[in-house]
Amino acid sequence: MVTMKHIAAQAGVSISTVSLVLNGHDAGRVSPEVAERIRGIAEGLGYRTNRLASGLRTNRSRIIAFLSDEVATTPFAGRMIEGAQDAARALGYLLITVGISNGGKGTGSDREILALKQYGTDGFIYARMFNQRTLLPQSLRDCKVVVADSTDATDAAPSIVPDEHSIGFKATSHLIDAGCRRIAYVGTIHNMIAQPGRISGYVDALAAHDIPFDPELMINVESGSDAAARMPAFFDRHPNIDGFFCFNDTRAWSIYTEAIRRGLAIGKDIAVVGVDNHQVIAEALDPPLSTVELPHYEMGYWAVGKLVSMIEGTEVAPFPKEGYPVDRVPLPPLTDHAAKLDCKLRIKQSWMRPQRT
Repeated sequence: MVTMKHIAAQAGVSISTVSLVLNGHDAGRVSPEVAERIRGIAEGLGYRTNRLASGLRTNRSRIIAFLSDEVATTPFAGRMIEGAQDAARALGYLLITVGISNGGKGTGSDREILALKQYGTDGFIYARMFNQRTLLPQSLRDCKVVVADSTDATDAAPSIVPDEHSIGFKATSHLIDAGCRRIAYVGTIHNMIAQPGRISGYVDALAAHDIPFDPELMINVESGSDAAARMPAFFDRHPNIDGFFCFNDTRAWSIYTEAIRRGLAIGKDIAVVGVDNHQVIAEALDPPLSTVELPHYEMGYWAVGKLVSMIEGTEVAPFPKEGYPVDRVPLPPLTDHAAKLDCKLRIKQSWMRPQRT
């Protein structure tokens, strides 16, 4: 069995130096060259950390649980889990994904959480799949918890959500840059936190470009058949609309459908921007839909970084770790309690200036 003593002897350093490196505490204490050499030797010798023994010494298991009642039913859950997994791996933690029932309100959820606590889980990511205020399960109240894509209704646990205002501002500004001047907002009938933020961004973008806000160009619809049924009358009332900012990609689909029925060309007669970057929709539409991508990967990555800083009592530095994807948006500081993330506009088509007057 390979031990730290074997690695120290081969590297020509002390056992305590090897321990710092292999337990992820070498930053600022061990030179990067020495740390890299130690890791290379450990890998070459097939060294594996004894997590049980380490946990008994430090009272930490280096295990994080990712909890959600939506991980199996939401197409974006995989992105958040991927981000959380990448951060956990970079920080030397093991991520366990656990589906809980009924938004954490069921007795089954308490049993699962209590079992994780008994096995020494260091902390929890409590994830929802759309921006909302949420009550944490009672069994998490004495734990280290970070809330992702939601906020704690008591504001006790730190959280991270998308910057909804920036979504509206960025999408509307892009339509204006494409030449649009009569831009509609197609929203949701549901009482969701995202709606007022996106509307305020839409209104502010119009104002920033000296375009008057017209409340008649706003319509709230249910996605699917309701949107499809109401779009013909909306087009009839506003024949000079040249741009649409849609609450999500499914609502954008109804705009494409009605535009095609009227012989309007997307990207020439009208321009459309959605939200979600739902690849099944955005890539299937013709032309592909330009859309604001919600930062699920980034939320998962930041949540783990924040949680680890709480577990270890010191801010993770540097953060994000080497290997963080360069095409992702910058992460907020880990000192934030209620963090907001910028969102990236994924441009899928080259628009011509709309031709309508």
